[in-house]
Amino acid sequence: MPGPGPDPGPDPGPGHDLGPDLPLDLDLELDLVERPFTERGSRLLVTAGPDGLRVARAQYETPLDATTELTALVVRDRDGRPAPVVSATPTGVEFANGATLMFADTATLVIAGRDGRARWRLPDGTERTLALTGCHVLTGPPGHWSAPAVRAAARARWDQWFARMPAVRPDLAERARMAWWTLAVNLLPIGGREGLVPSKYGYVGVWNWDALFHAVGLRHAWPALARDQILLLLDHQLPDGRLPDVVHDHGVLAETTDLPRSDLARLGEHVGRANGAAPSSGVVPVTKPPLAAWAVWKVHEADPDVPFLAAVYPKLVRAHTWWFSHSDPDGDGLPEYLHPYSSGLDDSPVWDHGPRAEPPDLNSYLVLQADRLADIADAIGLPSEAEDWRARAAGHAALLVAERWNGTRFTTLAAGEEVPVRTVLDLMPLLTGRLPADVAATLERTLRSAAFWGEHPVPTVAFDDPAFAPDAMWRGPVWLNVNHLLVEGLRRSGFAATAEELRQRTLAMVRDAGGLYEYWNPLTGARAAGATSGFGWSAALFIDLACGE
Repeated sequence: MPGPGPDPGPDPGPGHDLGPDLPLDLDLELDLVERPFTERGSRLLVTAGPDGLRVARAQYETPLDATTELTALVVRDRDGRPAPVVSATPTGVEFANGATLMFADTATLVIAGRDGRARWRLPDGTERTLALTGCHVLTGPPGHWSAPAVRAAARARWDQWFARMPAVRPDLAERARMAWWTLAVNLLPIGGREGLVPSKYGYVGVWNWDALFHAVGLRHAWPALARDQILLLLDHQLPDGRLPDVVHDHGVLAETTDLPRSDLARLGEHVGRANGAAPSSGVVPVTKPPLAAWAVWKVHEADPDVPFLAAVYPKLVRAHTWWFSHSDPDGDGLPEYLHPYSSGLDDSPVWDHGPRAEPPDLNSYLVLQADRLADIADAIGLPSEAEDWRARAAGHAALLVAERWNGTRFTTLAAGEEVPVRTVLDLMPLLTGRLPADVAATLERTLRSAAFWGEHPVPTVAFDDPAFAPDAMWRGPVWLNVNHLLVEGLRRSGFAATAEELRQRTLAMVRDAGGLYEYWNPLTGARAAGATSGFGWSAALFIDLACGE
């Protein structure tokens, strides 16, 4: 959805028509706080500030205050009276005097008007004033733009994007439109492809498992774009087979000397995931939970593409093998997370017991991955390899039960010792679909118990656990990726009714909370205090769940 090129024709002067009124028939208002005015492929974000609008640039691990292009943007009418913002939609920001702020292309913001003035402040304190007598570049390279052409092109871009939005039931339509818009504006050129970042507020890179969840949501309407999210990761696979933790503007994050500090110390901040870290001892490889084959198969189910499967299969095999050859230090056949970042649950209380841990989710994912690699092998004509992968999945699931099931729960180990904290990760073996019936039934009962099944399930730490904190990142809040995986696990393990109830409760929570947040308070169902907004996988997985998946 690139922006239009400059129009070489004359710009309309004062009193000339700026183009037809083209209301966006999407009922999607941008509040310029949680939902900034921005564009697919653009680093620029327009937000409301205390003294006017602010324009800043989204960059990897850089707060917006450090990338400000201008602040205190105020429009006044011909009599000098303030002309406040009256409407902000994906196509433009409208002021009371008829002036409009629009994207001419991904690097260029223009402001068009018939009369009045605009005033703003540059980062060095210089103040600028502009008479609104046509269409003018506010920030970006110099150029000549026609307001009607810019407006029409913006409308065409967004009409094209929303025309692809999957159909959902009426009560979910408003939040689905917000989700579909979020997926568009979070797309940026990164790593040689168009990658979907988690959020332009603080998460400006392509995180490993975020990309996989994004692909699962995009597959319903834009499977080629979904495949690109997976390929972006595979393009940057390390020589040892590992997939990087993050692909960003400067390369990849694939190793670290840091340990994350508790999210409790940074509630409410829009910061990157690696910010605020404390030093650890030595360099540790980092990645994210192994779900690439799962995501590849999801996309293939929506839009079969055997050549794609054949192209990615060798890389998926190498990525799967890495966990056993490089991340199983005790050699017991049950790999571990060597660093909190690799788990994706950076500040879970599991990590209060040490920087290396083996919660049951990791080996559950690896069982699922082996089954999906078997499906892929079958599809590309490798039946003997498919048989081998299914045997591996069965053996791995049996080992997980034999070594980590204590009769009531799957245990988590850290530094070789059992961790007492009860987290939602204890339930992830449901995802294997290979548990003994009595074990699966016990997990389903645990999920539906008072420990996890409140009005807004599922908390990431049990409600009655001493470590439960409803607003603290992975220490209690509800996350859509967790609920999405549990829905699938319940289905795979034969609990369709519970899966459907969890799906409906999750959709209702997101529908009623007002936005696509990073995570939600499980006691209130509202945005948790530390969560960012416009979060990519929340948008993608809401779409996927709303489509019945």
